[in-house]
Amino acid sequence: MNTELLFRDDAYLKSATARVLELHARGIELDRTIFYPLGGGQPGDSGVLVRESGERIVIADTRKGEAPGSVLHIPAPGMPRPEPGEQLSQEIDWERRYSLMRLHTALHLLSCVVVAPVTGGNIAPDRARLDFDIDMGLLDAERIARETNALIASAVATETVWITDEELDAQPDLVKTMSVQPPRGVGRVRLLKIPGIDLQPCGGTHVRNVAEIGSIRVTRIRSEGKRNRRVEIVLASSGPPEGAAALR
Repeated sequence: MNTELLFRDDAYLKSATARVLELHARGIELDRTIFYPLGGGQPGDSGVLVRESGERIVIADTRKGEAPGSVLHIPAPGMPRPEPGEQLSQEIDWERRYSLMRLHTALHLLSCVVVAPVTGGNIAPDRARLDFDIDMGLLDAERIARETNALIASAVATETVWITDEELDAQPDLVKTMSVQPPRGVGRVRLLKIPGIDLQPCGGTHVRNVAEIGSIRVTRIRSEGKRNRRVEIVLASSGPPEGAAALR
């Protein structure tokens, strides 16, 4: 049985109920989850699972299970284990997740400012980076920050769209990242659409409106081998409140 990925339909869910499907050596498998598992350069979520007794099971990380479609919630050392079939409440570390959402969406904008093949990427709660196959002389930190922040200021709402594997095969240009290919095998592929700006396959979590990113600052540009030029960014402002009326 696959874990229902609640975060795919609503990345802003901070809590939800779930039933324990199975206990594994590595973690706890639930029938539904708001916890994003490590993948695509985005870390797995952390948070807590709360038993009906009020006992809290701290979740230190979230990973994909060995079975396709399964998600494992990895308890911190020394935490109790629930029983199969037990009903739990789940709560993610929202502040951490929201930072990851803002930075992940910012990387989509960054990939539109630096027009070059993406050779890698990574996101942490306090910083993010993309690697590009591009000449070092074409990367200017001030220009990259200015143009990325201009896209953020456009306050465009993001959208999730789906296409079939065949439609993606017919549009190979949609895949910007050379190191990570979109997951296939289920017949359709999830894309993040930022109208007029970007459209590419992505299974991660993103903000509803790019204005929520606030603004970014380029902290470093450096060479990481023959084909990798790394651009690192941080959030330079808190951004407007999530779901602010001004964004609608």
